[in-house]
Amino acid sequence: MSSTRGPDDRTRYKEAQFGSAIFVIARQGKATPRPTAAQTLALVEKSLDDDKADDIRVIPLAGKSDIADYMVVASGTSSRRLDSITEHLLENLKASGVRGSHAEGRRSGEWVLIDAGDVIVHLFRPEVRDHYAIEKLWEADFARERAAQDAVPA
Repeated sequence: MSSTRGPDDRTRYKEAQFGSAIFVIARQGKATPRPTAAQTLALVEKSLDDDKADDIRVIPLAGKSDIADYMVVASGTSSRRLDSITEHLLENLKASGVRGSHAEGRRSGEWVLIDAGDVIVHLFRPEVRDHYAIEKLWEADFARERAAQDAVPA
């Protein structure tokens, strides 16, 4: 069992593993199961869709990176809209038992990164999303490219 501080550094909670399930034990001692990566992804997609985020794309990261299981990329038409989508998503994650979620880049209003543990969410203004083209980077077939590099004689 490990003790951890919550995202606001005032809440303490503990994580415990019983069998195959990981539970988050809040300060009051009641345990709620932590959502799986697939459940977190479904929650993120629903929240973004409810808030009318544009062009929502899910990128599975299995075999590409160990940082998360999924990456979600979406757009919002203005800085205010991005902030609203971010706020609602963080509230929904917290309510569903995803602990430690936080957002980076909210002040700039151009690109917001939300770390939800097994799911990483990138929210962009459309012109910034086009500039960075993050989907193209992560949708590449790394296994095929690595095999092609290994086949080339040195």
